[in-house]
Formats: sequence, structure tokens, C-alpha cells
Amino acid sequence: MTAVRLAASSTGKSRRVTWPRLGAAGSTALTVLAVVVALAVFAPLIAPQDPDQGTLLDAFARPGAGHWLGTDATGRDIASRLIYGARTSLLGPAAIVVVSLALSIPLGLIAAWRGGAAAWVISRGLDVVFAIPGLLLAILVAALFGPGLTAAVIALGVAYVPYVARLVVTAAEHERRLPYVQALSVQGLGVLRITTVHMLRNLAPVIAGQATVAFAYSLIDLAGLSFLGLGVQPPLADWGAMVSDRDAVLQGYPGQVIAASVAIVATALSLFILGSRLSGEQPRFSRRRLRNQEAKAQ
Repeated sequence: MTAVRLAASSTGKSRRVTWPRLGAAGSTALTVLAVVVALAVFAPLIAPQDPDQGTLLDAFARPGAGHWLGTDATGRDIASRLIYGARTSLLGPAAIVVVSLALSIPLGLIAAWRGGAAAWVISRGLDVVFAIPGLLLAILVAALFGPGLTAAVIALGVAYVPYVARLVVTAAEHERRLPYVQALSVQGLGVLRITTVHMLRNLAPVIAGQATVAFAYSLIDLAGLSFLGLGVQPPLADWGAMVSDRDAVLQGYPGQVIAASVAIVATALSLFILGSRLSGEQPRFSRRRLRNQEAKAQ
């Protein structure tokens, strides 16, 4: 018992949380995301025109001083709709991530700490949800309750739970075996405090990385739903709805579709890069490093 008490006194504090370095690519991705968020927050101050106002006399106007990216089929300013569209395009994925984290983190911590039958039940439940494609579930919910952002957020939020919960279970199981957790238990701290105050804080970088990647996937899925007419409904500006303007492309005016597509790809790519950095993954693209790795493998 004396040895355990000595260990508790020396390791009774949770280890220091270390966040991985972002590097050049991660910093660039973070900058792009900061610009997109700033556009969404300060849209009324940045947008040159009202995104919902237009006249048929200005339909398909070329880019110019009054319209930075031209206008759409109803004369609405494309740049203004792109800036305001950042709001719905970011708000929906953010809500999905919040829903998935609120469900997956408690399930993952319970499964990692309790183990046994509780872990088995949670794992089997996650397998069932994992087997259902998120986009298909969102389409089914939209068909039952009508199109809109709320139904899509709830459906995708539930569908993304296994992706985060499985990672939380694996990381929490490793964290639970560390000496400081046993020391905190010996000191009399309750399970709730150990898991929420100490373990969860140390799992924050991994969870943040996975949440960022989930944000990127949900952004793409919501854009796909809006493209199908099941997500954000007009006249509300949204990147996915802007991409769905097939008539403009057929008439030779693809400006709105290209602008919205670039915004989606740039934002999603930045999220993927940032998520990989937060998760501790450092992808390298140097051919010399690849050749050295192959030589060592041989």
C-alpha cells in the first residue's frame, strides 16, 4: 500500500496535454478557415449587395464593379450569395459535429471505462449505426419529415456518432491504462471526475482532430443534400444550392456553380488538412523520404 501511495503522490496529476504542431500546411489551412468564418460572421458588412434581391434585367450579368462575380438567373449578386452562403454552409456542419460529439463522447468513455457487457452493447449499437450510410439516412429523414436543414442535421449527427465514438473508445482505453489514472483512483477521485476532468482533457487533441474531419464530411454531405433539393431551401443562400444551378451551366453561365464549388472544395480540403494535423498525422509528400522508406523496408 505504501508503494501505491508513493505512486499516487508522484503521478496523481494528469499528464500535460500536448497539441501537435500544425506546420506550414496546417497553418495555411487554419488561415483559410479563419477567412471563411470571418466572411460568415461579417457577411452584412462585406457583401456588396443584398443576397436575396435582384431583377431580371440584370440576369446573368458579367463580373464588374457592381457585381464582383456577376449575377445569377434572377439578377442576384453571386458574390453576396457566396458570402452569405458561408453562414448556412458552416452552421449546418457545426450543428452536426455538436450532436455527434454530445452522443459519442459519453458512449466512448463508458465503453472504455466499464468494459465487459457495457462495451459490447455499445460496440454492437455503433456497428448498426455505422452500417447505415449517413447520406442515405438523411434522405430518408427528409422524405419522412420534409426537406430542410434541421432534419438533415439530426440524421447526419446520429450517423457520424460511430466515427467519433470508436476513436474515443480506443484512445480512452489507452489513457485508462496510464499510471496517473490509477493514482487518481487511489486518491479517492470518482469515475466521473477522472473521465471528464482528466482523461477527457488529455483526449482533446484526438477528439478535435476527428471532429474537424467530421466537419469536412458533413459539409460535403449537406452540400449534396442541398444539391438534391433536400437541404437548405431557397431563397436562402447556400453553397450546395448554388452548385445545383444546372440551368445556368447549360445556358453557358457557370460562374455561380464554379464559385460555390471552389468554396466547398477549399473549405473541405482545409478542414481535412487541419484535422490530420490535430490528430498527429503528418503526411509527407517528399519523394526522397518515400524512397528512403522503401529502401529501409527492403
